[in-house]
Order: sequence, then C-alpha cells, then structure tokens
Amino acid sequence: MKPVHILQRARPWLRDLVIAIGLAAVVVVFLYQPVRVEGVSMLPRIHDQERLFINKFVYRLRHIERGDVIVFWYPLDPHRSFIKRVIGLPGERVEIRQGIVYVNDRPLPERYVSKIFQCSDNEPPLMVAPGHYYVLGDHRNSSNDSRTWGLVPQEDIYGKATLSYWPLDKFGWIQ
Repeated sequence: MKPVHILQRARPWLRDLVIAIGLAAVVVVFLYQPVRVEGVSMLPRIHDQERLFINKFVYRLRHIERGDVIVFWYPLDPHRSFIKRVIGLPGERVEIRQGIVYVNDRPLPERYVSKIFQCSDNEPPLMVAPGHYYVLGDHRNSSNDSRTWGLVPQEDIYGKATLSYWPLDKFGWIQ
C-alpha cells in the first residue's frame, strides 16, 4: 500500500478522533466534571471514595436552591474542594436547636438526614449574608461545615452534584 493511500484512509478517523477529544474537553471544562468524594460527611447518600459527576453549568441558568448538594472551594484552603448540602440562602436566619435546623424560625424538614447521623448540637442564630450560603453535611456528627468555618461565598461554588456513577450499586441521581 502506498503511504498516501494510508493517510487518505486514516484522515476521517483522525478527524473524528480530534472532534471527539475536543467535545470531551468542552464537556469536562464547561459542563460536567467527574469527582471522587473523600470523607463520610454526606452519609448515608454519598459515601467515601464514591465517584460523582458535577454539573458546572447549572448555576448559570438558575439560582442555588435549598437542598442542592454543591461542590465548592473550601473557605479555609481554596486548594481543596468540599461537598455539602445547602441549608440557608442569602438573607435567611439559620439556627440549630438540639439538632433541629430552623430557617427563619421554622423547623426545616430534612428527610436526607438519617436518625443515626443526627446530632443534638445547638448553634446560635446566624444571618446568611448576601452572596453566601449556609451548608451542612448530611452526617451531622461527622461533618466539617458552616457550623465550624462559616458561610460559603457564592463565587467559591463551582458545581452541583448530579449523578453518582461508581460504585455501580450507588448509581443514580443525587437528591
């Protein structure tokens, strides 16, 4: 076979490969990113070493909502990422009394917190500043969260956990 003939046959494959790599790069950089969870603060839904996809684009289209599981740069070390659940929105008053979370003096129903992971903590009322969020882990007895280091600035939030893909028995949408 002539070298020119081989290149002519390989050109469509190379073109398709370059396009596929380019599309994958766009998806990972701008839309979805795989992450590995380290720690147990989001038990029972999200486990240590679980693999998730985070949506990096969703908050350009809609506001962050209470209950969203977000990924953000840790306020005390911006080289580390944390994953927690949004509890308090800007302008709200958050308080914890005997482990019960109150938002604007109303108890927050939290079906995602298992009884074995509840705590009996008390936290004084805190007003959530504009452009900030109050976040907690679902495993309240083992979570480094807003109770420890305060509010998360909106600009540090870079994605919403959307899909667990590994291990396969944990495959599913994050709620």
